[in-house]
Order: sequence, then C-alpha cells, then structure tokens
Amino acid sequence: MRMLHTMLRVGNLERSLAFYTEVLGMKLLRQRDYEEGRFTLAFVGYGDEDSHTVLELTYNWDQSEYTLGDAYGHIAIGVDDAYVACDEIKAKGGRVVREAGPMKGGVTVIAFVEDPDGYKVELIQQDHNARNN
Repeated sequence: MRMLHTMLRVGNLERSLAFYTEVLGMKLLRQRDYEEGRFTLAFVGYGDEDSHTVLELTYNWDQSEYTLGDAYGHIAIGVDDAYVACDEIKAKGGRVVREAGPMKGGVTVIAFVEDPDGYKVELIQQDHNARNN
C-alpha cells in the first residue's frame, strides 16, 4: 500500500492552481471537467502519480466558499531551507502565517503558509542527516 493523494475542495480553481504551481512550484499533472456532476478535478504535485503522493484539488462549479473544519490540520512539504522558502513564497505573493523558526519545544525548523482557501501548508526544513520530529 501507499498513499495516493489528499483532496482539498477549492472555491476558485484557477486561483488555487496558481498558488500550488506558481507559488509552491508544483506541476499540474492532470485536470478533467465532469460536466454532469458540475465539478472539476485537478491533480498537482512534485512528481508523477505513479511514484509520488499528490494533491487533488476539487472545484465544485456551484460553490465558491467552504467552512474549514477544526479537525483538519495541514499539508506538509519538505524544503531544504525554510527561511529561503518563506522569502520566495512571499516574493511570489504567497501568505506566510508563521515565519520560519524552530518548532515549539524542538529543533526542527518549520514555517506555515496559507493557500487561497485558508488551508495551511507546513514547510519542514529537511535535515538530511537526521530526523528531528
């Protein structure tokens, strides 16, 4: 078994695709409209679906806003340098909601950004020699 994707409902597909591709650097892997169901699915990620977990963006044509539940946490992305990643995201118009720095009670450097629908994306600086979770 392996994890295939995580799905997020988005209120504006073009705005979300711009965030995930232009700001976070993912690639649009595939997109399809389902006219009878009045929705579009777009899959984005850092690699092909055969070997990488990806993100499914679901756009329901008749809904432009969602209430985010308080049980949902975030998506996590590994980065080489969280400080540089935050600067690059801000330069591309992204919203950093927690600047890079050590996590509370730990040493792992993390940051949080927010996508256009309010979903949090955690940036975790990867220590390629050890795991400091």
